[in-house]
Amino acid sequence: MSGSCVSRAPRLRALVRWWRGPLWLFALVTGAKSFADNPIIGSKRLNAAGLHVWRLRTAHALARWRRARLAKRIPAELRKDFERDGFVMVPDFLPAADFRAVKDSIFGQELDCREHHQGDTVTRRVALGATLRRRLPRLGTLLKDPRWKGIMAYVSSTRGEPLYYIQTIAGGSMDGPPDPQLELHSDTFQPSLKAWFFLTDVAADGRPLTYVAGSHKLSPARIAWEQQRSVDVMITGDRLSQRGSFRVAPEELPALGLPPPTQFSVPANTLVVADTCGFHARADSDHPSTRVEIWAYSRRSPFIPWTMGGPLTSGPLASRRVEWLGPIVDWLDRRGWKKQHWRRAGRRRVADP
Repeated sequence: MSGSCVSRAPRLRALVRWWRGPLWLFALVTGAKSFADNPIIGSKRLNAAGLHVWRLRTAHALARWRRARLAKRIPAELRKDFERDGFVMVPDFLPAADFRAVKDSIFGQELDCREHHQGDTVTRRVALGATLRRRLPRLGTLLKDPRWKGIMAYVSSTRGEPLYYIQTIAGGSMDGPPDPQLELHSDTFQPSLKAWFFLTDVAADGRPLTYVAGSHKLSPARIAWEQQRSVDVMITGDRLSQRGSFRVAPEELPALGLPPPTQFSVPANTLVVADTCGFHARADSDHPSTRVEIWAYSRRSPFIPWTMGGPLTSGPLASRRVEWLGPIVDWLDRRGWKKQHWRRAGRRRVADP
């Protein structure tokens, strides 16, 4: 009797697990990307038949459609750069006096922050919401600048506002394994945005951002690589690849028709905006380094054809939602519903060790 119960236990657990089937199926038309958490997205058989490639192609086609609607918001030369490379870089984005005023207002304040430890690196973020924008009005003016907003809208393919943070990255600041962000990777299958407005100079040996120019495009070689990865990832992939952020080795780039990564060792007051479906990473260094930046993030649902933002990404709530995220994920974490790694770190200046 007991042996029969034991033999039925795995089948019962599998049956109970599949009550989530409708949710897994619905996730196919959202930005869900984890092969490990969704057995439909992670199905070797379905991906061999083209499921992952269908989601990839459809998401990219709709992003091109939306960007075409937003093309007038970005200068033609920047649009050309983006279409070729997958990123835009704007040195001296602000007049020197305006940049100093923005930087001084940020560096002169103690601000509530959160920290996340990955390997030997600490990332510190300050939510840049409506409250802080009122406190630092020059910073609020920057985020409303039409040129700034036009670039963000075009690259993210939506008029919805990104999430904004003041971010400090302290690499080599603690003992630990290598930072996983040092590996070249694509954030997700869909076109999406990350932006860095550097408030400090970034030296070549200061763990600068790197990006593989042209890796945002769906070339035949990239599509074939994506399909093979989608089939093999649950067997041969690392944990982060299995969660939908495919890693790529530098020696794989030539077979994909891609160049070595571009390294953004740039002076302060440089804006870099990139499609993080392309391959990117943080460069390594043999000594501790710190950089401070305004960091933006936008990843909309990829299968929506229109460009307008939703109720949380436009209007009065757009600048407030980043302030709500921390308390919400803390609440979910306390109840064991969603583990999160960002912990409160008190009030600090952004350049504090």
